[in-house]
Amino acid sequence: MKYLHAMLRVHDLEATSRFFTEGLGLKQTRRMDSEEGKFTLVYFGAPENPEVEIELTHNWGSDEDYGNARNFGHLAFEVDDIYATCAHLQSLGVTINRPPRDGRMAFVLSPDRISIELLQKGERLPPAEPWASMPNTGQW
Repeated sequence: MKYLHAMLRVHDLEATSRFFTEGLGLKQTRRMDSEEGKFTLVYFGAPENPEVEIELTHNWGSDEDYGNARNFGHLAFEVDDIYATCAHLQSLGVTINRPPRDGRMAFVLSPDRISIELLQKGERLPPAEPWASMPNTGQW
């Protein structure tokens, strides 16, 4: 058996694609548009292990409520510098639900409210502002 990907249904394909590429640095690996099925599939992989992918599924014209994704849980990514990653995401308008106060872990939300866990690679970083005193917001 070989693990292939996790699929996320999204309403705003372009905003969520930007979140994963410009925000997190993933690379789009492939895309398929189905005129007949009225859907688009876009796959993304991380530079260090592109064989494990995230599939975004966009059903054209759907107004289905996908909920708040709490039953899904979250996706997790290891990052080289959690403070720089959170600052970059914040500059793109991404919500930081659980700031990296401890220099080790943060949670952010994608444009379609998918919870994303960020974990510092290696040892935790020393506490730093503005993160150390920033409160939690929302749910993750």
